[in-house]
Amino acid sequence: MKSATQSVKRSRMSTVEIIFRYVLLALAVAYWVILLFGRYFLDRGALFYRSVDLFSGAGNPNRALRILSYVFFIISISRGVRFVLKRGGRLLKKGRAIIDIFCSLIKYTAAIILIFLALRSFGVDTTALLAGIGILGLVVGLGAQPLITDIIAGLFIVFENVFEVGDIIVVDGFRGTVREIGIRATQIEDAGGNIKVINNSDLRTLINMTENLSIACCEMSIEYGESLERVESVLKDNLEAVKEAIPEIVEGPYYKGVSELSDSAVILKFIAKCEEGSKYQVERDLNRQFKLLFDRHNINIPFRQVVVHEPTSFESASKSEQKAADVFVTEQRELSKNIPDAERPSGS
Repeated sequence: MKSATQSVKRSRMSTVEIIFRYVLLALAVAYWVILLFGRYFLDRGALFYRSVDLFSGAGNPNRALRILSYVFFIISISRGVRFVLKRGGRLLKKGRAIIDIFCSLIKYTAAIILIFLALRSFGVDTTALLAGIGILGLVVGLGAQPLITDIIAGLFIVFENVFEVGDIIVVDGFRGTVREIGIRATQIEDAGGNIKVINNSDLRTLINMTENLSIACCEMSIEYGESLERVESVLKDNLEAVKEAIPEIVEGPYYKGVSELSDSAVILKFIAKCEEGSKYQVERDLNRQFKLLFDRHNINIPFRQVVVHEPTSFESASKSEQKAADVFVTEQRELSKNIPDAERPSGS
């Protein structure tokens, strides 16, 4: 019952917010129509028009109307420029972080200009105020070194292209996608939708997983009684089909050989190169494709069991299969010799 009530309240708040936004939009449109075309249908000497027209120096304007005019003018310009920059940034793979920094600077600059214009409307000497703020800023700056450090670190991140918006990075064990590089902090979102906000100056040690292709690793087990050469011959004839079944694979998959002789199985290792964002899905798809392949060719994957019957009869490799397996293993080693071994998957 309580959750239903909360849902209704959120719905009402959402409706009120939408109405409020549309009212503001309508007022902004009306303001710009008056500012641009008001001289054609309004009395240019009237108090209302003189107060709204920021470029008219005639007479004494109404203070409240002039401040509202400043608000609509500055905020409209600021939002318009930021909207154009962000829309253009969506078309770019690189450079989006620089656009985010510029949008932040535009927003803060607009707020400062608006404050000064409003103060000037009340007759405050903004020149003297600027001089006083300069001295105050020097004093505050000495105590705001962490903030300044964050801003400078953010600029270095952007201009040295350490990472970009959309890149996948790992910071202190937290792996996620960069959602925003702000003037002070960076937002990273993990696979669960959790967002971590990190001050730019704290991004000292990180790994950019998107800079190069990532390695997806898959390990499959076969029974000791299986003919390894027969299995390798089957793999030789079907690796290309596995790649076709997983379009996210950029290079591979490659057979790296016998990874381990465990207590109850011979473990075979496969790797493939792919984009970091699809790494774990590629690993899951590799597991599926090799399981289906082994099923089709009667290659048993061992599991924990108590044997109370006669051992299974396994097929032996023919001479042609033995020869094909030797050629295949040598060929795979050569193809993947420049690819470092990936760590064993952690069950992702």
